[in-house]
Amino acid sequence: MNPLELYASAIDTSDYVARVAPLVRLLLPASGELLDVGAGGGQLGSSLQEQGLPWTAVEPSPTMRARLARLNPPPRVIAAGWQDAVVEPAMHDTVLAATMPAFFDHTEAFLARCRGWARRAVVWVVPAHAGPRGLCFAGCLPFAWHGEDETPGIDIVRRGLAADSQPHETAFVDWTFSGVVKDLDRLSAYLADRLGWAATDERRPRLAAHLAAQARPDSAGVRLDIPRKSAVLIWRLR
Repeated sequence: MNPLELYASAIDTSDYVARVAPLVRLLLPASGELLDVGAGGGQLGSSLQEQGLPWTAVEPSPTMRARLARLNPPPRVIAAGWQDAVVEPAMHDTVLAATMPAFFDHTEAFLARCRGWARRAVVWVVPAHAGPRGLCFAGCLPFAWHGEDETPGIDIVRRGLAADSQPHETAFVDWTFSGVVKDLDRLSAYLADRLGWAATDERRPRLAAHLAAQARPDSAGVRLDIPRKSAVLIWRLR
């Protein structure tokens, strides 16, 4: 399984865009020319881009760029990560970034990059739930198995920003990460592999049973639901 495709497919079947996009539009009614940094599958950026205006996506993954090319209309794609992307300064009205590792590892540097690219506003969508943020579907597993830091991402971001870099507005929204899985045993094996468990590890059948107990029937297989909360952060540049 490709972890990026696994996550993007789950976003397709989640209410993430349906819940997050209206909140962003409420805070920022006009996005203008949009730059989506770390666009992934482009679901949120595509929903927020204004019809008739060009939009651009910065995305290093070939798998995700193939997804972006199938959107209507597709964005202009810059095949690079945020640190290496060549983008003209202040050429986009709004810079959007959602669920980026750079939020946590390079908070101030990433914000400076986003501000330099934006004319009017920077929008970040940051995890705000207490739970794992790394391994896809780790939210279905007990902490003893996934072992990830469960600090809400918004807390890490706030700590990483200087006092004068804090967002002008912050709002929160609840949504549900709903992944539709055709082969639950395959997902179970994938998660066990990603956790580094040996093929003979006695936890493997327990993990499969744990997922099966949470799954509910879906026309395309089974569905796993994980409650989530996101924070929408807005910096207004003018």
